[in-house]
Amino acid sequence: QVQLVESGGGLVQAGGSLRLSCAASGIFVSINAMGWYRQAPGKQRELVADITSGRRIKYADSVKGRFTISRDNAKNTVYLQMNSLKPEDTAVYYCNALSGGFPMYQWGKGTLVTVSS
Repeated sequence: QVQLVESGGGLVQAGGSLRLSCAASGIFVSINAMGWYRQAPGKQRELVADITSGRRIKYADSVKGRFTISRDNAKNTVYLQMNSLKPEDTAVYYCNALSGGFPMYQWGKGTLVTVSS
């Protein structure tokens, strides 16, 4: 069974940093495209970063230059390093595998990131 467990969220001041982790089981992050999504209250879930099995990386314009997606195949874990955080980054962050640009599995609990100004 596929499980995706997000962690690392918390409360941080504007300009600060957080590192999110997505621990996967039942799939190999090394052979799947993986993405980080976020959903702010009252807003649509949006894809903010993704990495393919070929290590191609894409970012949403809103996070370019500030966020970095990476994976550790040995740990079967995907990371999102978030620097220079802004209040508008406040959201619940989720990870998922992607197929044809679509999330493949049931959403996990996500991890809440709150950025204060």
